[in-house]
Amino acid sequence: MNETTPPPNPSESGDPRAAEELLPEVYAQLRQLARRRMARESAAHTLQPTALVHEAWLRLGGAEHGDWKNRGHFFGAAAEAMRRILVERARRRQAQRHGGGLVRVNLADFEPASDRPADDETVVAVHRALESFARIEPRKAELVKLRFFGGLTLAEAAAGLGVSEPTAKRWWSYARAWLFREISRA
Repeated sequence: MNETTPPPNPSESGDPRAAEELLPEVYAQLRQLARRRMARESAAHTLQPTALVHEAWLRLGGAEHGDWKNRGHFFGAAAEAMRRILVERARRRQAQRHGGGLVRVNLADFEPASDRPADDETVVAVHRALESFARIEPRKAELVKLRFFGGLTLAEAAAGLGVSEPTAKRWWSYARAWLFREISRA
């Protein structure tokens, strides 16, 4: 499958086997994205990449959904599903521990390649700020979702959004600064 070829759409093919073939085709790529993302989670995180992929797949509607325009659209939806799963888990753990408080956020926390694990407070703080950011800069917010929550590289995210890598780099710099400022104010 190349960048413009969407994953198979079982609802259009009418072939009941197509639905069964969809997950294996994209499973390895989804697992790689989940593994990259989970490597940045704190050591106390119990969710495994395989479980994250399976839960994201179920949230995408499994084989019944299949309305993706292209690979970028599919992986964008998968990154969004992973983001929601991680945020929900972080909120639950955060509520169990102490119910809130101030969050100390470092600009390095916004770099997906960072070896530092993202703690629950950071995941929730980024999620909240990202919701505000998405209202004013939806395309740039998609880039953040793909990179921070989806674990995509800058090149992969740029391809998924259909923009050049230099454009994605500018968007990423702007988004990081905006989110950092927003979280610092909160």
